[in-house]
Amino acid sequence: MKAVRVGVVGVGHLGVHHARVYTEILGANLVGVVDVDCDRAHDVAESLGVPAYTDLEIFLDEAKPDALSIVVPTVRHLDVSRRAMKRGVHLLIEKPVTASTEEAEELLRIASDRNLILQVGHVERFNSAIQQVREIVSEPLYIQSRRMGPFSNRVSDVGVVLDLMIHDVDIILSLVHSDIVDISAMGRCVRTDHEDLASAQICFANGTIAHIMVSRVTEKRMRTLEITEPERYLIVNYETQDITLHHCVQHVGRGMVEVVEHPVFPKREPLKLELQDFVNCIREGREPLVGLRDGKRALEICVTMLRQIHGESAVGGAQVV
Repeated sequence: MKAVRVGVVGVGHLGVHHARVYTEILGANLVGVVDVDCDRAHDVAESLGVPAYTDLEIFLDEAKPDALSIVVPTVRHLDVSRRAMKRGVHLLIEKPVTASTEEAEELLRIASDRNLILQVGHVERFNSAIQQVREIVSEPLYIQSRRMGPFSNRVSDVGVVLDLMIHDVDIILSLVHSDIVDISAMGRCVRTDHEDLASAQICFANGTIAHIMVSRVTEKRMRTLEITEPERYLIVNYETQDITLHHCVQHVGRGMVEVVEHPVFPKREPLKLELQDFVNCIREGREPLVGLRDGKRALEICVTMLRQIHGESAVGGAQVV
């Protein structure tokens, strides 16, 4: 089977890693990169030995890619994606998938009409620890997620809800198979005009409660997920891809004894797993692990949170609908 011809549109902080990984995975052939910054496009292209472009239409005409990673600012997702999909190109769109749920619906229609793969870049779903957790967690009672770190100018067009919390929302939805009955959220601006820290709670019909805390103004970096089940307690460290299991064992005459386990499993670069899955979906004609409907649902929940934090206006780069 011939390799999938892939390209990357937007080779900034994250897009450059998409381009690099495509040169490392099976079944993919990187045929070029696109960026409005001419110097940036040429620097990245030269380092990878591929052509550089600043115009999407010229790239589509000349390179004829089968698939693209869309890693441009969220406000440009709809325009860039629509232009590529109308050429029959499969897409992986970085999160948040679009600036509004209406835009996501439009992309869903185009993908369906043209029978195209449309994957959303929720890379944490491909974290080896999260993939392991999805195999072993069956009855979560309480979930607490913390994603915090120092301030960086890396993201300026959205707040922490669409930049960070949307990852945790997506993971929680993949673990709790129940309808949402209540969402509450609060946050505040500290260093930017968008929310720089936020806290949210999601309550599900089956009784599960999820609490999410995110911040980009916390001096200690933390990326953890804690899950309480009836008979055990799990801690996930996203960065080290480690899982710690705590449970108690009853010993006659000795009371309760806490047992701590550290499951051993293979660990790989999440982005490499994500892009390999995207390429495999195209070659095999199957649905991606994180499709556009997943991305749209996570976006809807985050927009609801933004309404509570900022009001009913357009906030954090997302159009409230």
